[in-house]
Amino acid sequence: VKTGFGATIRRSGDLPMPYFEDFSVHRPEEMANFEFDDPGDPRRFFDGGDDQINGVADTLIRDLAPWGERLEPWLEDFAVFGSVCEPYEYLWRIIGSTNALLWMASDSDLFAAFVDRLGKFLLAFAAAQIEAGKGRLSGMYIWGDVAYRNAMFFSPVRWREMFKPHIKALIGLCRDHDLMAVYHGCGNASPIFDDLVELGLDGYNPLEAKADLDAVQLKESYAGRLAFVGNIDVRILEKGDPEEIRREVLYKLQAARGGGFVFQSDHSVTSSVAP
Repeated sequence: VKTGFGATIRRSGDLPMPYFEDFSVHRPEEMANFEFDDPGDPRRFFDGGDDQINGVADTLIRDLAPWGERLEPWLEDFAVFGSVCEPYEYLWRIIGSTNALLWMASDSDLFAAFVDRLGKFLLAFAAAQIEAGKGRLSGMYIWGDVAYRNAMFFSPVRWREMFKPHIKALIGLCRDHDLMAVYHGCGNASPIFDDLVELGLDGYNPLEAKADLDAVQLKESYAGRLAFVGNIDVRILEKGDPEEIRREVLYKLQAARGGGFVFQSDHSVTSSVAP
């Protein structure tokens, strides 16, 4: 199927992520011609059906009720968050991860211009989502995987040059509407944690234990400045050993002393874990 970004994806069984077969942009100069949909298109929020215009290609969901209606059942019992990606998370879905990393170095001017266009689009989309929420949102999740298990995909210096200004704008938008801002980033992006604190971020998720992140240790450095969401090692949950799970949970709960920690797995709970 085609995603809302023009990429061709193929799904296999119940695997959570699809395989990206092709992209709509194949050469650096084509980035300038990529056309974005209207970020404030009412269909994003007030029409039901197949969620293709919003889909980031992780899932392809059929026959959904309108976004605004889907908020209602949760409001009485939960803090409901909106959702927006930062530019890199959209970027690779348009041009592919390989091209993103290559063109960042080989065609940096064209690449930076495209990142800026993406940033403006995403800021406008977030503003439209907040408006459509009509005061019902408690915060926004900002999604942006910029790291893998051992390090970031690219240098923190390049991140600060190209992506940090757009995350600053998104967090600023949240502040303007009294909304919390939580950043989701897989892998070990700890080299930019201080930057995110500087920008006024409230929380970070999911803190993958497999990427050598430890919420108890991080709490010592960031207590009162950054909350942590996650870090319960899914590999331990997957084993199903009650005593090992108990040790993991009791250790990580130390990060909850004084607040600033939300108990959650450090990534998606796998299908091998019993409901």
